Amino acid sequence: MRILFCSRRFFPAISGMSVYAVNLLRQLVAAGHDVTMVSQYRGDAAGTRVYGGGPPPEVPGVTVIGRQSLGEEAFAEPGGADFERDVDDMVQVILAEHRRKPFDVLHAQYGYPNGWAVLLAAREIGVPTVVSIQGGDGHWVGSCCETHRLGMLNVLNHANALLIGCESFAQEVVERLGVARNRFTIVPGAVDTTRFHPAQGHVPGAAADPVRLLYHGRVDRRKGALDMLEALAILRDAGVPFAATLSGIGPDYDSSRELAAKLGLDVRFTGYADYAAAPALYREADVFVSPTYAEGFSNTILEAMASGLPSVACHAVGVVDCLRDGENGLLVQPGDVPALAGALRRVIEDAPLRARLAATALEECRRTYSWEAVGRQIMDVHAELRGRRPDTGFDPALPRDPDCRFRAAPHLL
Repeated sequence: MRILFCSRRFFPAISGMSVYAVNLLRQLVAAGHDVTMVSQYRGDAAGTRVYGGGPPPEVPGVTVIGRQSLGEEAFAEPGGADFERDVDDMVQVILAEHRRKPFDVLHAQYGYPNGWAVLLAAREIGVPTVVSIQGGDGHWVGSCCETHRLGMLNVLNHANALLIGCESFAQEVVERLGVARNRFTIVPGAVDTTRFHPAQGHVPGAAADPVRLLYHGRVDRRKGALDMLEALAILRDAGVPFAATLSGIGPDYDSSRELAAKLGLDVRFTGYADYAAAPALYREADVFVSPTYAEGFSNTILEAMASGLPSVACHAVGVVDCLRDGENGLLVQPGDVPALAGALRRVIEDAPLRARLAATALEECRRTYSWEAVGRQIMDVHAELRGRRPDTGFDPALPRDPDCRFRAAPHLL
Protein backbone atom coordinates (compact mmCIF):
# COMPACT_ATOMS: atom_id res chain seq x y z
CA MET A 1 0.00 0.00 0.00
CA ARG A 2 1.00 3.61 -0.47
CA ILE A 3 0.46 5.43 2.83
CA LEU A 4 0.62 9.12 3.70
CA PHE A 5 1.50 9.73 7.35
CA CYS A 6 0.92 13.32 8.50
CA SER A 7 2.91 13.91 11.69
CA ARG A 8 2.21 16.67 14.19
CA ARG A 9 5.67 16.69 15.79
CA PHE A 10 8.68 14.68 14.76
CA PHE A 11 12.32 14.61 15.71
CA PRO A 12 14.32 16.66 16.53
CA ALA A 13 11.25 17.71 18.56
CA ILE A 14 11.14 15.42 21.59
CA SER A 15 7.68 14.15 22.47
CA GLY A 16 5.70 10.96 22.68
CA MET A 17 4.35 11.77 19.23
CA SER A 18 7.86 11.65 17.75
CA VAL A 19 8.47 8.25 19.34
CA TYR A 20 5.11 6.89 18.16
CA ALA A 21 5.72 8.15 14.64
CA VAL A 22 9.21 6.77 14.14
CA ASN A 23 8.28 3.32 15.45
CA LEU A 24 5.15 3.12 13.32
CA LEU A 25 7.09 4.24 10.24
CA ARG A 26 9.66 1.49 10.84
CA GLN A 27 6.92 -1.12 11.08
CA LEU A 28 5.25 0.08 7.88
CA VAL A 29 8.53 0.01 5.95
CA ALA A 30 9.43 -3.43 7.30
CA ALA A 31 6.06 -4.70 6.04
CA GLY A 32 6.85 -3.45 2.54
CA HIS A 33 4.61 -0.39 2.36
CA ASP A 34 5.46 2.74 0.36
CA VAL A 35 5.38 5.50 2.97
CA THR A 36 5.56 9.28 2.75
CA MET A 37 5.61 11.41 5.90
CA VAL A 38 4.66 15.08 5.93
CA SER A 39 5.71 16.65 9.22
CA GLN A 40 5.34 20.17 10.54
CA TYR A 41 8.22 21.62 12.52
CA ARG A 42 8.95 24.76 14.49
CA GLY A 43 11.90 26.80 13.28
CA ASP A 44 11.51 29.81 15.56
CA ALA A 45 13.29 30.39 18.85
CA ALA A 46 10.12 30.05 20.97
CA GLY A 47 9.09 26.73 19.45
CA THR A 48 12.59 25.33 19.52
CA ARG A 49 13.00 26.22 23.20
CA VAL A 50 9.81 24.39 24.17
CA TYR A 51 10.03 21.30 21.96
CA GLY A 52 13.25 21.29 20.03
CA GLY A 53 12.91 22.32 16.42
CA GLY A 54 14.21 22.13 12.91
CA PRO A 55 13.50 20.00 9.84
CA PRO A 56 12.77 16.30 10.42
CA PRO A 57 15.65 13.88 9.87
CA GLU A 58 15.65 11.13 7.28
CA VAL A 59 13.89 7.86 8.13
CA PRO A 60 15.24 4.85 6.20
CA GLY A 61 12.74 3.73 3.57
CA VAL A 62 10.43 6.73 4.08
CA THR A 63 10.01 9.84 1.92
CA VAL A 64 10.20 12.61 4.53
CA ILE A 65 8.79 16.06 3.75
CA GLY A 66 9.32 18.73 6.38
CA ARG A 67 7.09 21.80 6.39
CA GLN A 68 7.88 24.72 8.66
CA SER A 69 4.73 25.79 10.55
CA LEU A 70 5.03 29.46 9.62
CA GLY A 71 1.43 30.17 10.57
CA GLU A 72 1.90 28.77 14.05
CA GLU A 73 5.09 30.77 14.45
CA ALA A 74 3.17 34.01 13.81
CA PHE A 75 1.68 34.03 17.34
CA ALA A 76 3.23 37.44 18.11
CA GLU A 77 1.68 39.08 15.05
CA PRO A 78 -1.77 40.76 14.98
CA GLY A 79 -4.41 38.05 15.13
CA GLY A 80 -1.99 35.52 16.59
CA ALA A 81 -1.06 32.09 15.27
CA ASP A 82 -2.49 31.30 11.85
CA PHE A 83 -3.21 27.59 12.12
CA GLU A 84 -5.36 27.85 9.00
CA ARG A 85 -2.29 28.74 6.94
CA ASP A 86 -0.49 25.61 8.14
CA VAL A 87 -3.52 23.42 7.48
CA ASP A 88 -3.74 24.70 3.92
CA ASP A 89 -0.02 24.09 3.44
CA MET A 90 -0.35 20.47 4.58
CA VAL A 91 -3.34 19.94 2.29
CA GLN A 92 -1.50 21.30 -0.74
CA VAL A 93 1.55 19.11 -0.09
CA ILE A 94 -0.63 16.00 0.26
CA LEU A 95 -2.49 16.79 -2.97
CA ALA A 96 0.75 17.37 -4.86
CA GLU A 97 2.23 14.07 -3.63
CA HIS A 98 -0.98 12.24 -4.52
CA ARG A 99 -0.85 13.63 -8.06
CA ARG A 100 2.71 12.39 -8.36
CA LYS A 101 1.79 8.90 -7.13
CA PRO A 102 -1.65 8.15 -5.62
CA PHE A 103 -2.04 7.20 -1.96
CA ASP A 104 -4.23 4.37 -0.69
CA VAL A 105 -4.66 5.71 2.87
CA LEU A 106 -4.11 9.04 4.61
CA HIS A 107 -3.10 8.63 8.28
CA ALA A 108 -2.89 11.69 10.52
CA GLN A 109 -1.30 11.99 13.92
CA TYR A 110 -3.30 14.37 16.17
CA GLY A 111 -6.86 15.47 15.52
CA TYR A 112 -6.26 19.18 14.90
CA PRO A 113 -4.58 20.55 12.86
CA ASN A 114 -3.27 17.38 11.18
CA GLY A 115 -6.43 15.30 11.21
CA TRP A 116 -8.38 18.24 9.86
CA ALA A 117 -5.83 18.71 7.05
CA VAL A 118 -6.09 15.03 6.11
CA LEU A 119 -9.91 15.17 6.01
CA LEU A 120 -9.77 18.20 3.72
CA ALA A 121 -7.26 16.49 1.43
CA ALA A 122 -9.37 13.32 1.35
CA ARG A 123 -12.37 15.32 0.08
CA GLU A 124 -10.34 16.20 -2.99
CA ILE A 125 -8.75 12.84 -3.79
CA GLY A 126 -11.28 10.27 -2.52
CA VAL A 127 -8.92 8.37 -0.21
CA PRO A 128 -9.92 6.97 3.22
CA THR A 129 -8.57 8.52 6.41
CA VAL A 130 -7.18 7.27 9.73
CA VAL A 131 -6.55 9.62 12.65
CA SER A 132 -4.56 8.78 15.78
CA ILE A 133 -5.79 10.70 18.84
CA GLN A 134 -2.74 10.89 21.05
CA GLY A 135 -2.55 13.61 23.67
CA GLY A 136 -3.58 17.22 23.99
CA ASP A 137 -5.97 16.89 21.06
CA GLY A 138 -8.05 14.53 23.17
CA HIS A 139 -7.49 16.26 26.51
CA TRP A 140 -8.08 19.92 25.71
CA VAL A 141 -7.92 20.89 22.01
CA GLY A 142 -11.45 22.03 21.29
CA SER A 143 -11.98 23.49 24.76
CA CYS A 144 -10.06 26.59 23.64
CA CYS A 145 -12.41 28.02 21.02
CA GLU A 146 -15.22 27.32 18.58
CA THR A 147 -12.81 26.91 15.65
CA HIS A 148 -10.98 24.02 17.20
CA ARG A 149 -14.09 22.50 18.80
CA LEU A 150 -15.77 22.19 15.40
CA GLY A 151 -12.54 21.03 13.79
CA MET A 152 -12.15 18.27 16.36
CA LEU A 153 -15.80 17.24 16.06
CA ASN A 154 -15.50 16.99 12.28
CA VAL A 155 -12.42 14.80 12.63
CA LEU A 156 -13.93 12.61 15.34
CA ASN A 157 -17.21 12.14 13.48
CA HIS A 158 -15.99 11.84 9.89
CA ALA A 159 -12.58 10.12 9.79
CA ASN A 160 -12.93 6.60 8.42
CA ALA A 161 -11.11 5.25 11.49
CA LEU A 162 -10.01 6.70 14.82
CA LEU A 163 -7.20 5.10 16.80
CA ILE A 164 -6.72 5.82 20.49
CA GLY A 165 -4.35 4.36 23.05
CA CYS A 166 -6.58 3.20 25.87
CA GLU A 167 -10.10 3.01 27.27
CA SER A 168 -9.71 5.76 29.87
CA PHE A 169 -8.57 8.21 27.19
CA ALA A 170 -11.42 7.20 24.87
CA GLN A 171 -13.94 7.80 27.66
CA GLU A 172 -12.47 11.25 28.34
CA VAL A 173 -12.90 12.27 24.69
CA VAL A 174 -16.43 10.83 24.62
CA GLU A 175 -17.43 12.81 27.70
CA ARG A 176 -15.68 16.02 26.69
CA LEU A 177 -16.75 16.28 23.06
CA GLY A 178 -19.81 14.05 22.88
CA VAL A 179 -18.54 11.64 20.24
CA ALA A 180 -19.85 8.06 20.20
CA ARG A 181 -17.60 5.51 21.93
CA ASN A 182 -17.90 3.07 19.03
CA ARG A 183 -16.03 5.53 16.82
CA PHE A 184 -12.74 4.53 18.48
CA THR A 185 -10.48 1.55 17.95
CA ILE A 186 -8.21 0.90 20.92
CA VAL A 187 -4.61 0.40 19.82
CA PRO A 188 -2.36 0.50 22.90
CA GLY A 189 0.90 2.30 23.16
CA ALA A 190 4.05 0.35 22.49
CA VAL A 191 7.78 0.47 23.12
CA ASP A 192 10.82 -0.58 21.13
CA THR A 193 12.13 -3.33 23.41
CA THR A 194 15.25 -3.75 21.27
CA ARG A 195 16.19 -0.19 22.25
CA PHE A 196 14.76 -0.01 25.78
CA HIS A 197 15.83 -2.92 27.96
CA PRO A 198 17.66 -3.47 31.24
CA ALA A 199 21.43 -3.29 31.35
CA GLN A 200 23.22 -6.63 31.16
CA GLY A 201 23.20 -8.25 34.58
CA HIS A 202 20.46 -5.95 35.87
CA VAL A 203 18.63 -7.27 38.94
CA PRO A 204 15.07 -5.89 39.30
CA GLY A 205 14.88 -3.60 42.32
CA ALA A 206 18.63 -3.25 42.75
CA ALA A 207 19.59 0.35 43.40
CA ALA A 208 22.50 2.66 44.02
CA ASP A 209 22.99 4.40 47.35
CA PRO A 210 21.27 6.82 47.37
CA VAL A 211 18.43 5.61 45.14
CA ARG A 212 18.38 7.44 41.80
CA LEU A 213 15.05 8.99 40.75
CA LEU A 214 14.41 9.92 37.10
CA TYR A 215 11.85 12.23 35.49
CA HIS A 216 12.16 12.08 31.70
CA GLY A 217 9.93 13.74 29.13
CA ARG A 218 8.40 17.13 28.51
CA VAL A 219 9.14 19.40 31.48
CA ASP A 220 5.60 20.66 32.01
CA ARG A 221 3.50 21.30 35.11
CA ARG A 222 0.75 19.20 33.49
CA LYS A 223 3.21 16.32 33.51
CA GLY A 224 3.85 16.88 37.23
CA ALA A 225 7.38 18.25 36.96
CA LEU A 226 6.78 20.93 39.61
CA ASP A 227 4.93 18.45 41.86
CA MET A 228 7.93 16.15 41.78
CA LEU A 229 10.25 18.92 42.96
CA GLU A 230 7.94 19.81 45.84
CA ALA A 231 7.78 16.13 46.80
CA LEU A 232 11.57 15.92 46.76
CA ALA A 233 11.72 18.81 49.23
CA ILE A 234 9.46 16.83 51.57
CA LEU A 235 11.76 13.80 51.29
CA ARG A 236 14.84 15.88 52.00
CA ASP A 237 13.26 17.50 55.03
CA ALA A 238 12.35 14.03 56.31
CA GLY A 239 15.95 12.91 55.98
CA VAL A 240 15.29 10.46 53.12
CA PRO A 241 18.37 10.28 50.86
CA PHE A 242 17.95 10.31 47.07
CA ALA A 243 19.58 11.47 43.85
CA ALA A 244 17.26 13.09 41.28
CA THR A 245 17.45 13.86 37.56
CA LEU A 246 14.96 15.84 35.48
CA SER A 247 15.54 15.13 31.80
CA GLY A 248 13.98 17.06 28.93
CA ILE A 249 12.78 20.48 27.90
CA GLY A 250 9.34 22.02 27.82
CA PRO A 251 7.19 25.01 28.73
CA ASP A 252 8.10 24.76 32.43
CA TYR A 253 11.80 24.02 32.13
CA ASP A 254 12.80 27.47 33.43
CA SER A 255 10.11 27.37 36.14
CA SER A 256 11.37 23.97 37.30
CA ARG A 257 14.94 25.16 37.60
CA GLU A 258 13.77 28.23 39.51
CA LEU A 259 11.67 26.12 41.88
CA ALA A 260 14.56 23.71 42.51
CA ALA A 261 16.80 26.66 43.37
CA LYS A 262 14.15 28.20 45.61
CA LEU A 263 13.70 24.90 47.48
CA GLY A 264 17.46 24.38 47.71
CA LEU A 265 17.30 21.02 45.94
CA ASP A 266 20.31 19.31 44.43
CA VAL A 267 18.71 18.13 41.18
CA ARG A 268 20.45 17.38 37.91
CA PHE A 269 18.75 18.98 34.88
CA THR A 270 19.90 17.38 31.63
CA GLY A 271 18.02 19.70 29.27
CA TYR A 272 17.39 18.42 25.77
CA ALA A 273 17.95 14.66 25.48
CA ASP A 274 17.44 13.10 22.07
CA TYR A 275 15.80 9.73 21.51
CA ALA A 276 19.14 7.96 21.06
CA ALA A 277 20.25 9.12 24.51
CA ALA A 278 17.09 8.01 26.33
CA PRO A 279 17.93 4.31 26.94
CA ALA A 280 21.10 5.24 28.83
CA LEU A 281 19.14 7.66 31.03
CA TYR A 282 16.83 4.87 32.17
CA ARG A 283 19.73 2.47 32.78
CA GLU A 284 21.41 5.08 34.98
CA ALA A 285 18.28 5.32 37.18
CA ASP A 286 16.62 3.12 39.80
CA VAL A 287 13.06 4.53 39.92
CA PHE A 288 11.01 6.34 37.26
CA VAL A 289 8.78 9.21 38.40
CA SER A 290 5.86 10.41 36.26
CA PRO A 291 3.36 12.42 38.36
CA THR A 292 1.37 13.35 35.25
CA TYR A 293 -2.17 14.73 35.24
CA ALA A 294 -3.20 13.06 31.96
CA GLU A 295 -1.74 11.12 29.03
CA GLY A 296 -2.92 9.65 25.76
CA PHE A 297 -0.82 6.62 26.59
CA SER A 298 2.50 7.22 28.30
CA ASN A 299 5.49 6.32 26.14
CA THR A 300 7.90 7.19 28.93
CA ILE A 301 6.22 4.84 31.41
CA LEU A 302 6.44 2.03 28.85
CA GLU A 303 10.11 2.85 28.26
CA ALA A 304 10.74 2.71 32.00
CA MET A 305 8.90 -0.61 32.31
CA ALA A 306 10.92 -2.05 29.43
CA SER A 307 14.12 -0.79 31.09
CA GLY A 308 13.36 -2.73 34.28
CA LEU A 309 12.44 0.26 36.46
CA PRO A 310 9.61 0.53 38.99
CA SER A 311 7.42 3.57 38.34
CA VAL A 312 5.70 6.07 40.62
CA ALA A 313 2.90 7.83 38.76
CA CYS A 314 -0.72 8.99 39.14
CA HIS A 315 -4.26 7.69 38.90
CA ALA A 316 -4.62 9.56 35.59
CA VAL A 317 -6.11 9.05 32.15
CA GLY A 318 -3.63 7.15 29.99
CA VAL A 319 -1.73 5.82 33.03
CA VAL A 320 -4.27 3.60 34.77
CA ASP A 321 -4.50 1.48 31.62
CA CYS A 322 -0.91 0.27 31.97
CA LEU A 323 -0.07 0.73 35.69
CA ARG A 324 -1.97 -0.77 38.63
CA ASP A 325 -1.22 0.52 42.11
CA GLY A 326 0.79 -1.95 44.15
CA GLU A 327 1.06 -4.48 41.30
CA ASN A 328 3.36 -3.03 38.65
CA GLY A 329 3.76 0.52 39.96
CA LEU A 330 2.71 2.95 42.68
CA LEU A 331 -0.06 5.46 41.94
CA VAL A 332 -1.24 8.58 43.77
CA GLN A 333 -3.83 11.20 42.90
CA PRO A 334 -2.62 13.89 40.49
CA GLY A 335 -1.49 16.99 42.36
CA ASP A 336 -1.30 15.30 45.77
CA VAL A 337 2.28 16.23 46.59
CA PRO A 338 2.39 14.69 50.12
CA ALA A 339 1.07 11.39 48.74
CA LEU A 340 3.67 11.53 45.96
CA ALA A 341 6.40 12.07 48.55
CA GLY A 342 5.03 9.12 50.54
CA ALA A 343 5.05 6.82 47.50
CA LEU A 344 8.59 7.87 46.65
CA ARG A 345 9.68 7.17 50.20
CA ARG A 346 8.14 3.70 50.07
CA VAL A 347 9.90 2.76 46.86
CA ILE A 348 13.21 4.23 48.06
CA GLU A 349 13.19 2.44 51.42
CA ASP A 350 11.55 -0.88 50.47
CA ALA A 351 13.91 -2.92 48.26
CA PRO A 352 11.56 -5.97 47.99
CA LEU A 353 8.77 -3.65 46.82
CA ARG A 354 11.04 -2.13 44.17
CA ALA A 355 12.01 -5.61 42.99
CA ARG A 356 8.43 -6.86 42.74
CA LEU A 357 7.13 -3.78 40.92
CA ALA A 358 10.04 -3.73 38.48
CA ALA A 359 9.91 -7.45 37.67
CA THR A 360 6.14 -7.43 37.12
CA ALA A 361 6.30 -4.33 34.92
CA LEU A 362 9.16 -5.69 32.82
CA GLU A 363 7.48 -9.03 32.16
CA GLU A 364 4.17 -7.36 31.31
CA CYS A 365 5.81 -4.88 28.97
CA ARG A 366 7.59 -7.58 27.02
CA ARG A 367 4.38 -9.59 26.70
CA THR A 368 1.91 -6.83 25.83
CA TYR A 369 3.48 -3.66 24.48
CA SER A 370 5.73 -4.67 21.59
CA TRP A 371 5.72 -2.53 18.44
CA GLU A 372 5.49 -5.64 16.29
CA ALA A 373 2.03 -6.46 17.68
CA VAL A 374 0.80 -2.86 17.68
CA GLY A 375 2.11 -2.24 14.16
CA ARG A 376 0.15 -5.24 12.91
CA GLN A 377 -3.04 -3.86 14.46
CA ILE A 378 -2.60 -0.51 12.73
CA MET A 379 -1.78 -2.12 9.39
CA ASP A 380 -4.91 -4.26 9.70
CA VAL A 381 -6.94 -1.04 9.96
CA HIS A 382 -5.19 0.35 6.86
CA ALA A 383 -5.91 -2.84 4.92
CA GLU A 384 -9.57 -2.86 5.94
CA LEU A 385 -10.03 0.71 4.70
CA ARG A 386 -8.26 0.33 1.38
CA GLY A 387 -10.61 1.21 -1.48
CA ARG A 388 -13.22 2.88 0.70
CA ARG A 389 -14.48 6.37 0.04
CA PRO A 390 -13.89 9.08 2.63
CA ASP A 391 -16.78 10.56 4.59
CA THR A 392 -17.29 14.04 3.13
CA GLY A 393 -20.45 14.94 5.03
CA PHE A 394 -19.00 17.96 6.82
CA ASP A 395 -18.58 21.66 6.15
CA PRO A 396 -14.97 22.25 5.05
CA ALA A 397 -15.06 25.88 6.25
CA LEU A 398 -14.47 26.52 9.94
CA PRO A 399 -15.27 29.84 11.61
CA ARG A 400 -12.15 31.68 12.75
CA ASP A 401 -12.44 32.39 16.47
CA PRO A 402 -9.90 35.15 17.21
CA ASP A 403 -10.14 34.64 20.97
CA CYS A 404 -8.53 31.17 20.99
CA ARG A 405 -5.89 31.22 23.71
CA PHE A 406 -3.57 29.04 21.64
CA ARG A 407 -3.23 31.73 19.02
CA ALA A 408 -1.18 33.64 21.59
CA ALA A 409 0.57 30.58 23.08
CA PRO A 410 0.58 28.09 20.21
CA HIS A 411 3.16 25.73 21.70
CA LEU A 412 0.31 24.39 23.83
CA LEU A 413 -1.46 23.15 20.71
